[in-house]
Amino acid sequence: MKGKTIVVTGAFGALGAAVAEAASQSGASVAALDYAASPPAGLADRLGPAALLLGGIDLASPEGAERAMAEVKRKFGRIDALINIAGGFAWEKIADARNDDAWERMFAMNLKTALNASRATIPHFLETGAGRIVNVGAEAAIHAAEGMGPYAASKAAVHRLTESLAEELKLMGVTVNAVLPSTIDTALNRKEMPNADFSRWVSPAELAAVMLFLASDEASAVTGALIPVTGRV
Repeated sequence: MKGKTIVVTGAFGALGAAVAEAASQSGASVAALDYAASPPAGLADRLGPAALLLGGIDLASPEGAERAMAEVKRKFGRIDALINIAGGFAWEKIADARNDDAWERMFAMNLKTALNASRATIPHFLETGAGRIVNVGAEAAIHAAEGMGPYAASKAAVHRLTESLAEELKLMGVTVNAVLPSTIDTALNRKEMPNADFSRWVSPAELAAVMLFLASDEASAVTGALIPVTGRV
């Protein structure tokens, strides 16, 4: 990854930070974007002084995405890969809901962020004739369980976005793929599910390895793929 510029959205969260750190350790220049105003303690030090950390970025807004990618381009002169991790989760039974707030929030956080970030990055890829987009879908979007309607529907939309955009860009040197994790082994998930067998969950480091492969030159023949990364669930 040396010499590459990789943009990671949702980079202040558990998975995003793991991907940003792995990208930095591989020799890439890293732009870490997040809706949160400031990064978690220690992330800036782990990424090093050459990294660009941008907080307060609203990727649900097309204009916000365009401004962010323009700033990345000014800093590094190029963008080689976009890893779309920004998103969120909501659990809500359809019959219990009295409004569409959860649905609208999930589609804004999961689909629109990936859509807007991708659309804002494509012109920079076309300048160099190459690029990588890696999205985060969800195993739960393949067969949605109770209470997973809003989340699963938004992630299923990310799956279709990935496939459609891959077809749109495949003759332009740009690949588009997605990983489909199950439960990720994060501190928050351990707190929410204290009786689960954490050893069966997929770790952020394991996901990061697959995502960085998809962002690499070695994955040039892979596009439109939805790759399950489910640990031992």
